[in-house]
Amino acid sequence: MGGLIASAVLLSGCWDRTEVNDLAILTAGGLDLTEDRKLELSVKQYLVSPSSSDQSGSVSSDVGGGSGKSVVRSSRGLSMADAASHLQQVLSRKVFWGQDEVFVFGQRLAKEGLAEPLEFLTRHPIPRERANVFVSQSPAKEVLEIDPPIERSVSHALRKMAENETGLNITLKELAEMMAGRSRSAVIPWVEIKPGDGKQTAFAFIKGTAVLKNGKMIGRMNDAETRGIMWLRNEVKKATVTVSPGESKGLVSLQLLRSRTDLIPHLKGGGEWSLTVRIETQDDIVENTSELDLSVPDHISELERELEDDIKRRIQMALERAQKEMKADIFNFADAFYRKYPKEWNRNKDRWDEIYSHLQVNVQAKVKVVRPGMTNRSIFKPAQR
Repeated sequence: MGGLIASAVLLSGCWDRTEVNDLAILTAGGLDLTEDRKLELSVKQYLVSPSSSDQSGSVSSDVGGGSGKSVVRSSRGLSMADAASHLQQVLSRKVFWGQDEVFVFGQRLAKEGLAEPLEFLTRHPIPRERANVFVSQSPAKEVLEIDPPIERSVSHALRKMAENETGLNITLKELAEMMAGRSRSAVIPWVEIKPGDGKQTAFAFIKGTAVLKNGKMIGRMNDAETRGIMWLRNEVKKATVTVSPGESKGLVSLQLLRSRTDLIPHLKGGGEWSLTVRIETQDDIVENTSELDLSVPDHISELERELEDDIKRRIQMALERAQKEMKADIFNFADAFYRKYPKEWNRNKDRWDEIYSHLQVNVQAKVKVVRPGMTNRSIFKPAQR
């Protein structure tokens, strides 16, 4: 008799399973602040079987080969949780956040503050902490409605652009850590939409950085300043820099192989706070249209100095905006001082904004050209006599 009961238990089946066709699989989320100050939650829902969907909305291809479709649906609420509950009311399938690759915050909401929606996204057990986050110039809903010409979805396109590391690559987890960190400042990639012109469809792209302080967007930086931010945050992994060496005609392009940024804080007895930024890079020369003979060591040294100056210039641009204008420590300087001088930091943490805005920063850059290439000068120009 006991054996029969055991067999019955083992053969009971997956009675509580959830079929994929019963799920509203979300691949992207967008958050906007409406004119009546409500939170609008927009989501892109992937449809496993397009013919089985009874949802209306803007429809776009979401997988290669057109084997799937996606729709954008929106709901409004007083908070993120309220909007999410209203969203479930207009969907016949159970909302599933587990495949959400990106979260886009509209500019108006970012200026008002991201603390409340971020509280939901980090507390709820389902949203992915590795999802990429962006701030968009236009409403986030408009970004989600874009159907990119190459990638399977706009969320996949934005994620790939972030992973290429030509700009910042910030995840939901990293954003939460920055906002809760000692400096209370954060950076998020800034997204703009290039409208279609009849020949080309509209697409979204990353252009600069949104800067947040105390959870609210206080400004943005352009691409050149963003590169300075990345140097200071030790996040430059891929880069091609083109310089015009001295009085030589033409250009030389160098490709980054590896780099390292160290922040070295200093605190003197008189209460003078300063910091040294030490950057070391190794680079290859990938193009030479100048008159320089790359077999001459002095010419290589000249290129190294040019690149060092370019790095310093970009860093100074970012420092000037962040320190003097925004007074936002987006470079993790506060953490560097805390690690080296924990007692002094704790005694002065309430006046960090004042200390940071007057902090003396000394930038030291050391560039090493590893491989100048097989040819000494441009093979398409005659040698100088």
